[in-house]
Amino acid sequence: MKLTHKERFYATINYEEVDRPASWLGLPVPEAENALCKHFGVSSIHRLKQVIDDDIYPVEVPYNYPPSNHIACAFKFAKMDHLDKPDERTLTAPGFFEDYSAPADVDKFDWPDPEKYLDREESLRRVKSIGDDYVRMGILWSAHFQDACSAFGMEQALMTMLMNPEMFRAVIDRITDFYLKANELFYEATKGHLDAILIGNDFGSQTGLMVDPDLLRDLVFPGTKKLIDQAKSYGLTVMHHSCGSIFPIIDDLVDLGVDVIHPIQALAADMSAAHLKEHFYGKAAFCGGVDAQYLLVKGSADDVAKKVGELKVLFPTGLIISPSHEAILPDIPPANIQAMFNTLNQLK
Repeated sequence: MKLTHKERFYATINYEEVDRPASWLGLPVPEAENALCKHFGVSSIHRLKQVIDDDIYPVEVPYNYPPSNHIACAFKFAKMDHLDKPDERTLTAPGFFEDYSAPADVDKFDWPDPEKYLDREESLRRVKSIGDDYVRMGILWSAHFQDACSAFGMEQALMTMLMNPEMFRAVIDRITDFYLKANELFYEATKGHLDAILIGNDFGSQTGLMVDPDLLRDLVFPGTKKLIDQAKSYGLTVMHHSCGSIFPIIDDLVDLGVDVIHPIQALAADMSAAHLKEHFYGKAAFCGGVDAQYLLVKGSADDVAKKVGELKVLFPTGLIISPSHEAILPDIPPANIQAMFNTLNQLK
């Protein structure tokens, strides 16, 4: 049997029989996208996705807020010139709330109104421009925890979580409210045409969680739950992103309603596909697994093909095979992406 992109996606995340596991290329940065198109002899990312038979088509939220024009940079918290690229944000710069301690001080920040900047007509145009056969996934991020860290500066934010949790809660709740409004605008604009969303925060380092899980459960996950419930009310599948070693909170994410956990950073502690299969096979769906720290960067095409073959044996279903980072960076040779998809597309 050969499944459609959508049939394969839903069968994969529901642990049903598939012709092959679903796939997602991820989000190539412009330089990497150009290199991939040249390698595959195509003129656009759309043609590339057709050639590699990818299943998920990401849709970036059109958010017109200079200088970044990206919803991931919606808050100008840093006590410095606002950085103009999402991938150049810093969590460590001193933030607006660094010297505030009273929850009422949350009103002193000039909170943006997403209705002024989120382009609803363009949102619908972007989604409808994608063929119905693809899984159309909105890239919303809604990184309320990471933004809260930026609001104080990372070190001060973590100290505030411990020493003044009510202040941290006041800030992260206001950030969550922003995303709930922004996401509702996007959902209403694309209603009936969107299939899934990607939200998330980075909770893990290479070796473990950055924050005690009980602090996440108390101060962060209530907002995560609101964001997930909102998406589910529109019938959307929720993929939740977190880099790093997040093994201790996978059960939490599942209980919160997450449908797919991304990107299972392959070399992080306790995040190998074999370890996740041992503990979660049939219980939680995943996306990722193809190491983007070493294998895709330094490995040969044969090494990549071997790993993808191993993943297909470990997770014949239940795992959307994808690089273990949302971005395809220029240091990944296009030949390794080709090897990944060639092996993946070998049907049973």
